[in-house]
Amino acid sequence: MVVVTGASGGIGRALAIELGAGGCRLGLIARRGPELQETAALVRSQGGEAHAATADVGDRRALREAIGALEEALGPTQVLVANAGFGAPTRLDPLNIDDVEQTFRVNVMGVIYSVEAVLPGMLARGDGHLVAVSSLAALKGLPGESAYCASKAAVNTYMEGLRIALRSRGVAVATVCPGFVDTLIEPMDTAATPFLISAEAAAKKIARVIDARKSGVFAFPWRMAALTALIARLPDFLVARLIGEGGAGP
Repeated sequence: MVVVTGASGGIGRALAIELGAGGCRLGLIARRGPELQETAALVRSQGGEAHAATADVGDRRALREAIGALEEALGPTQVLVANAGFGAPTRLDPLNIDDVEQTFRVNVMGVIYSVEAVLPGMLARGDGHLVAVSSLAALKGLPGESAYCASKAAVNTYMEGLRIALRSRGVAVATVCPGFVDTLIEPMDTAATPFLISAEAAAKKIARVIDARKSGVFAFPWRMAALTALIARLPDFLVARLIGEGGAGP
C-alpha cells in the first residue's frame, strides 16, 4: 500500500490519481473529509483502488489510528508520501505566532508523526520507502515566509538524517523539493511565482521517484532550482532588493 497524506487536493490529489492509474493500492489521508472522499472516488472512477481515512497529520493519535485503519484494509505500508502541508505569511507587527505554530505542527511534526506510524513495520520487514514533499523554500529564509521556509528546512534535515541512518536497513528515503506549484498554498506575493508548474506535473515527477524507489533529494523544475540556489548565496541586501523585506504588517 502507498499512503499519501494531504490527499484532499493539490499535489496530494494529483499524485493519488497518478499512482492509482499505475496500479498502486492507495491509503489516502487528509483533514478535509468531503474533499478526501472526492479524491478517493476519482481514483476509483479510473479503475484504481483507494481507501480514505480522515485525520489531521498534526494530531499524533488520530494519524496513527488512520494509518492503522488503512493498513487493516489494504495491508502494510510499503510507501509513505508525507505530503500534507500548511503555509501562511510570517507577519512582524504583530507577530502571528498561531500561524507559525500551525506551520510547524503540520509541516514538521506531521512528517515525523507519519514516519513514526509506518517505520517500525518497514524495519521489521526490511523494506519500505519514505517520501517527504518539502520545498525549494527550504534552501533560503525569505522575508515574509520565515516560518514556512524554516519548516521545510527542518523537513530536509530530518529526512537527510533518516536517509543516512536507514541506508543499510532496506528503507529508501527521498525528499522532494518542488518550486512554485499551483495549489491552495499561496506564496506571500501571488504575482511572484516564476516557473509555476501544475499539481499534475509535480505529481508525475514524484511518481517517478516512487516508481524507481529512489533515495536522495529531488528538486524541480530545474530552472527554479537553479534560481533558488543562486538566491541562497546572495547577501541580505540583494535579497531584500530583489524580493522585498516583507512581513512588516498584517
